[in-house]
Amino acid sequence: MDNTEQQRPVAMRIYDTATQDIKDFRPNKIVKLYTCGITPYDSAHLGHATTYLTYDILQRHLRDKGYETRCVRNITDVDDDLLAKARQLNVNYLDLATMEVARFQRDMNALGLLACYGEPRATSAIHDILGFIAMVLEAGYAYTAGGSVYFDVSSFERFGQISHLSRPEMLTLAKERGGHPEDPYKEDPLDFVLWQPSLPDEPSWQSLWGAGRPGWHIECSALALRELGETIDIHGGGTDLIFPHHECETAQSESVTGNLFSRHWMHVAMVKLDGEKMSKSLGNLVFVSELLKEHSAAAIRLALIGNHYRNSLEWRSSVMEEAEERLDMWKKASSGKKLIPEKTEPFARKVRELLDDDLNTPQALQIIDETAESGINVTEVAGLLGVSL
Repeated sequence: MDNTEQQRPVAMRIYDTATQDIKDFRPNKIVKLYTCGITPYDSAHLGHATTYLTYDILQRHLRDKGYETRCVRNITDVDDDLLAKARQLNVNYLDLATMEVARFQRDMNALGLLACYGEPRATSAIHDILGFIAMVLEAGYAYTAGGSVYFDVSSFERFGQISHLSRPEMLTLAKERGGHPEDPYKEDPLDFVLWQPSLPDEPSWQSLWGAGRPGWHIECSALALRELGETIDIHGGGTDLIFPHHECETAQSESVTGNLFSRHWMHVAMVKLDGEKMSKSLGNLVFVSELLKEHSAAAIRLALIGNHYRNSLEWRSSVMEEAEERLDMWKKASSGKKLIPEKTEPFARKVRELLDDDLNTPQALQIIDETAESGINVTEVAGLLGVSL
């Protein structure tokens, strides 16, 4: 932390993945946030909703404290998974992406999420990506082989600074999460692709290193630099992105700029169903669009924020039942009652204090429960969490 940052007031305290502790968050008046968005080849599920809802609560709290927030959430519209699904369906990958992005936005709008400051697509940034790769090569952090460009992890001493994983752990996750450590052109199995040749039926762009398409990680570095500058305040997404995605992103960004990529890393734990991580690959998804057919957006919000964002949420049908009961209690307490600020303010202050403490939404909900049980209109206090009664 530099002297300028130390002089800023503390906005709140947030757990930082890189330092592995809760630390003071001291942003400028304009808070720059970047959260990794969807690869649009299927519907939005509760894992997506939990992550983006957490960042929604964060933004609402910072705005309530007088900060301006600028949150960029990318769309990975050229990627192995998207291309494979388009091939399976025999449709153009961009048509599939457009359809799924529209469905995702409908779901997020229905949940009442704040609009993003920017929601750029990877395909909109090919020029930026090519320029970024050229800078990584020029700085001596990458090499070319077999028509691809690879980042050389041995050249970046701080590789591992976000995840704190051992080399065997990294290799295991790289294999599981599309890192292809078995690639024979790599000098080190942990090296990762910045640019790669396209298959005959895949989209392709011309580059100095041959026709091809971007690797997975490079788009976020290029987009973050383009949209928010060299250093952002908070970066995050789901915990499954810590490695390899965010580790690789940090290495390539800092190798180019020479500056800290993100001051703070904020990750949201996975949603589980029957003890397994909810994911497309396992096919154990609960879709937001399906839940919205049976439950209100406010109840879904309450169900998801009833669990602290750093703790894995074990999903079960009773979670929605409990959320509906809570929402009904809040509505009954508020219906027909005049808002009396002097009665509401002590409870609102407690909610704000809990949100200051690493977004402690479960306890904040309990405070609102107590307020409702006291017969006080909770409309205003619930609004701090984006819940409309």
